[in-house]
Amino acid sequence: MGEPDSARIVSGTWFTPYLAVLRSRVKAQQVYRVSFVTEVFSAFLIGLVEFGEVWVIFHNVGVLGGLDVNAALLLFGLSNTSFALAQVLVGHLDSLPTMIRMGTLDAYHLRPQPLLLQLITSDISLRRLARAAVAVIVLGVGLWRNEIDWGIGPVALIVITLISGIALFCGLFVCAAGLQFFLIDGAELTNSFTYGGSFAAMQPASVFPAPLKLLFGFAIPVAFTAYVPTIALLGLPGPPLFPAWSAWLTPIAAAWVWILAFAAWRIGTRHYQGGGG
Repeated sequence: MGEPDSARIVSGTWFTPYLAVLRSRVKAQQVYRVSFVTEVFSAFLIGLVEFGEVWVIFHNVGVLGGLDVNAALLLFGLSNTSFALAQVLVGHLDSLPTMIRMGTLDAYHLRPQPLLLQLITSDISLRRLARAAVAVIVLGVGLWRNEIDWGIGPVALIVITLISGIALFCGLFVCAAGLQFFLIDGAELTNSFTYGGSFAAMQPASVFPAPLKLLFGFAIPVAFTAYVPTIALLGLPGPPLFPAWSAWLTPIAAAWVWILAFAAWRIGTRHYQGGGG
């Protein structure tokens, strides 16, 4: 008799083909060492520039949306750590429009594995870890410089926020990829929700006008990846739409984004008729 499905899942053999592809991608990126180091350094500079933008704003205004410079470190660290790690995992889905136009996506349909899982594990960008390193360092400094009443609650909130934040941004990338089956050349539009959402997550949501609060607080709830947890960790009350206690709802926000992502992906793949080659 064959091995039960549950046993195969536990043993991890079902994931072996995906791991093999990921290992090959990692080795391939390290073959040309000068190019790899250059890309890592470039990603590190991007992280520094993004942090520089936030630092300049808060250093000049002093307090923005009830947050000072130290709180801004925490805000940036939480948001960018989540986004950068999500970008490492699924950021290469940005290349889907090119695959659709070139017809190379059709080859993935011939394999007996789920299309989305194939695409997610088809590549991994190690250079983006440098950008994540900047965010992690800033997060560490932010946790050190702010007065946080440490205990089980704050530690659990940070862990839940980071895991949920990564999941939420991964969901945004998948949702954007699903829409590309209809837009093809509309990457700029979907980037406004992925990369634009990352930028919005670095800002105090309390300064947004009402339409943007609804957009980035509930429709695309990136405010829950950093801003709401920040005010909760600092013991601030928060604005009416984002009370401090709602920081614990970040997993629900991530689940909502994945509902949208699966819906967009399912509708998009059903709409796809092939590259025509």
